[in-house]
Amino acid sequence: MSAKKTTPKKASFDFDAIVIGTGPGGEGAAMYLAKSGLKVAAIERYHAVGGGCTHWGTIPSKALRHSVSRLIEFNENPLFQLDEQHTKLTFSQILKHAAGVIRKQVRLRTGFYDRNLVKIYQGEARFIDNHNLSISSDDGSCFELSAKTIVIATGSRPYRPTEVNFNHDRIYDSDTILSLQHDPKHIIIYGAGVIGCEYASIFRGLGVRVDLVNTRDRLLSFMDTEISDSLSYHFWNSGMTIRHGEEFDRIEGKDDGVVLHLKSGKKMKADCFLFANGRTGNTDMLNLAAIGLESDSRGLVKVNKQYQTSIDNIYAVGDVIGYPSLASAAYDQGRLAGEAIVKGNLDGHLIADIPAGIYTIPEMSSVGKTEQELTAAKIPYEVGRAQFKHLARAQIANTSVGSLKLLFHRDTLEILGIHCFGERAAEIVHIGQAIMMQKNGGNTLEYFVHTTFNYPTMAEAYRVAALNGLNRLF
Repeated sequence: MSAKKTTPKKASFDFDAIVIGTGPGGEGAAMYLAKSGLKVAAIERYHAVGGGCTHWGTIPSKALRHSVSRLIEFNENPLFQLDEQHTKLTFSQILKHAAGVIRKQVRLRTGFYDRNLVKIYQGEARFIDNHNLSISSDDGSCFELSAKTIVIATGSRPYRPTEVNFNHDRIYDSDTILSLQHDPKHIIIYGAGVIGCEYASIFRGLGVRVDLVNTRDRLLSFMDTEISDSLSYHFWNSGMTIRHGEEFDRIEGKDDGVVLHLKSGKKMKADCFLFANGRTGNTDMLNLAAIGLESDSRGLVKVNKQYQTSIDNIYAVGDVIGYPSLASAAYDQGRLAGEAIVKGNLDGHLIADIPAGIYTIPEMSSVGKTEQELTAAKIPYEVGRAQFKHLARAQIANTSVGSLKLLFHRDTLEILGIHCFGERAAEIVHIGQAIMMQKNGGNTLEYFVHTTFNYPTMAEAYRVAALNGLNRLF
């Protein structure tokens, strides 16, 4: 995609670069640009930095998940089962821990901007032209800022179909669910993607009856089939009801709950309803028409390999450009865009195999190819497995649910894919990722056989899986 050349209206600007948004993508860009000696400003419409990741998405949902996971561990540990009653927590109670984590994150990240002399402006940014922005503050005031380069890092928000009444006090999206005050006994979650599955875990862990409605034929179909099947079984075994291949016809809010009418003719009723089916890029407020930039039907902006839009001095990173829509990738995209701006060319790039971490209970994580992809490509691979229940560390921690699966080439022993299900899966996967990224023969299953691991650790799963896989060869 070639960028359109533009001529600045004036030779001098207020800043060398302005970054719109302070989520992971915006922070990555702002920090790189500032450390490169540029005069940088950041515009944030919320009252604190961090973006959706910190305030409504990644941080609060993972903090909630952590609290519920610890509650489950406590209730299942025989040391603490002093009577027949389980300890219980409500959703609003565990929100207090999440709020504390958010405060710590905001303080930390505000310090990054302060130390690197990045000026933060609070308000809503709109393009006047490709170098000038109008900023509307909450107090009603309006001012203008200009910059040679502008980076769009405005993130995304939950997709809200117009036919769903999100003003009803029992109908939520993944942002507003964080304002839930009552203690539901039954929740319907529509959408069984990453967000839907994570919140299904959280509410089921609190003892809430959960109906999970999936618009597809299986959970998290982009994951390795065995791993997603493991989650599906675990959900079913915990008492959750999953309905696959369904679409809503209408959602009826009542005084005492919500009724979901499905196109299949089924209907369901619960205390509250969480709509978690898709996200939309935050571009509608930017006045992109003023610079001749377009977004697609989901509010996403197209960029080239330099993270440059069709306007040569406008860049975009993070959720607002679509896949992979991960906080981890967004930060790297911001830094890479900063490199392209400073150097005029981008030497680096995102790694090809970006790890996925899904914070359900138990966790899921993977990097590299799935069995289905390798089979379709006719690559001769073998499988090495380690069950957590056989690991001393998992037995000690009473977290024996889960397993590690290594996919490797039969002839070269190169690791082709790593798939993990169980507690700390998102951490465990990075050990194998580090080896899988090695070049010139460094990527080999034998590393895990010839390396001594601490004992007892969850990392030992790699040695067990490697030996298991090698034993399959003949």
